[in-house]
Amino acid sequence: MRYFKDTNFDSSMNNINYLYKNKLFMSSLSEQEEIRRNKLSELKKIGINPYPADLFPIDNDSISIKTNFEEKKKVILAGRIMSRRIQGKASFAEIQDSKGRVQIYFNRDEICKGEDKTKYNKIYKKLLDIGDIIGIEGELFKTKVGEKTVLVKNFHILSKSLRPLPLPKIDSEGNKFDEFTDPETRYRQRYVDLLVNPKVKDTFVKRTKITNSIRNFLNKKKYLEVETPILQPIPGGALAKPFITKHNALNIPLYLRIANELYLKRLIVGGFDGVYEFSKDFRNEGMDKNHNPEFTVMELYVAYKDYFWMMETTENLLKTVTIETIGSTSVQIGDKIIDFKPPYPRVPILESIKTHTGIDVSMMNENELRNCAIEIGINIEESMGVGKIIDEIFGEKCEHHYVQPTFIIDYPKEMSPLTKEHRSNPDLTERFELLVNGKEIANAYSELNDPIDQRNRFEKQLKLSEKGDDEAMFIDQDFLRAMEYGMPPTSGIGIGIDRLVMLLTNNSSIQEVLFFPQMKQEKNTIKLNEIEKSIYDLVEKNKLNELNKVKKESNLSNKAWDKGIKNLVKYNLLKVIKNTKGLFIELTN
Repeated sequence: MRYFKDTNFDSSMNNINYLYKNKLFMSSLSEQEEIRRNKLSELKKIGINPYPADLFPIDNDSISIKTNFEEKKKVILAGRIMSRRIQGKASFAEIQDSKGRVQIYFNRDEICKGEDKTKYNKIYKKLLDIGDIIGIEGELFKTKVGEKTVLVKNFHILSKSLRPLPLPKIDSEGNKFDEFTDPETRYRQRYVDLLVNPKVKDTFVKRTKITNSIRNFLNKKKYLEVETPILQPIPGGALAKPFITKHNALNIPLYLRIANELYLKRLIVGGFDGVYEFSKDFRNEGMDKNHNPEFTVMELYVAYKDYFWMMETTENLLKTVTIETIGSTSVQIGDKIIDFKPPYPRVPILESIKTHTGIDVSMMNENELRNCAIEIGINIEESMGVGKIIDEIFGEKCEHHYVQPTFIIDYPKEMSPLTKEHRSNPDLTERFELLVNGKEIANAYSELNDPIDQRNRFEKQLKLSEKGDDEAMFIDQDFLRAMEYGMPPTSGIGIGIDRLVMLLTNNSSIQEVLFFPQMKQEKNTIKLNEIEKSIYDLVEKNKLNELNKVKKESNLSNKAWDKGIKNLVKYNLLKVIKNTKGLFIELTN
């Protein structure tokens, strides 16, 4: 027997309608949730709006109170109650704001100057809970043990919390229990994660510092930050499987961008010397601790430069970012120390494969490469061409060896359809990937600016697509037209921001550095207690039942029966029908 439905729908709108119709988002309230809703009602009865619209005039926060502490200083602050120790007419509590926590002290006679002690005795002691957001008017003092504290002169309820926070319990020896640590729950409820796990908030503060540092570095060089389309008629600029949608007004298919490269290079054609963009890109591919279908990348294109210049620029950029973000070029990642101080080694990809496999693939044709890959235990699909096979070999056998920052350079042409032919070897291209801790962090080229060569490369990609490669590039006729007007020699790079943040915050999973990582649809079931289950089971036997007969068979007291039926109707699992023969109960579905 099940108490919920779990059905797959092709249409997302139908799915949403189904979820609301069948109340899959509704769950029975816990005892604590019911208590808090009762308190909410009590507050309203005595004339207090638990969600006021008025501005609250904050003039201090938890940090400024501690750093600019003055005895008797008047302060106004707001935050969430995180702990309370009520001792009769006095109480110590902690409130948490965006900067941290500070201790506050409630004294009944300070808050209630007259004979009416309701505000302390009833509102504070009985109707407030941990998690509630309050505003405080008070003055500063130090406790006997020297802790900087706010003496509360008045308080205001700003938001009543209807769910208890999953705060850890700490025993007398300082050991923590029941911490909010389950990854799936943390990612689904990031808002709670940020409240109860301070280190998580630090990660995202650092993420912003990283992106700001990159922006400042590029802005100092007078490069222009721009925006390009997210919905594109042709998904270009990378080898990846796109998401597809439809523009109803234009009646055309559109794709979520897999890269912003081709539009940024159009701007170089248009006369800008340097452009960059922090973009959200989307690739309809697998998910793991290093991949998310929606990710952030910074792409930079600079005219009259090559990939050697870009390697030096990348080294200086990462040196600057690490120093500004963590105060050093050395970064702790797991049990490793990684140093971003330049220069970084430069290793040709074919030499890397030879070093780590003992096989020289430089002169192999597609069939030879395919057989070679199979011999060394790599799964190869029929649709893969030379570039994909080499990429698979390198990824499986070589990539993980490069822990310290390393430029892997000079990729074969088949792997790099947008890259300029190598100046000394026509079979290679002027491309590099930056590897750190065994993962690609950046990809860069001397950009191909020969429109005839570019057209030929696109046509080869089209043949791969015809073979079944769903990541092969489309032919972008407008981009080719732009190139025919003349694009100056250009170097470009894409830096994966999520992976860079993972490195600089010592996180091993990409989900840890995304506020809201994409997750499978949550399956929320209705939690029935034993009484509710027993009633439901009785009704389910016959589908339609006379109410009194079911009640008698249940052997429940009147009180238990009434509460159980009331809840099952509220959850939309049962309904009571009245007809000429009397009252009947039936399943709603």
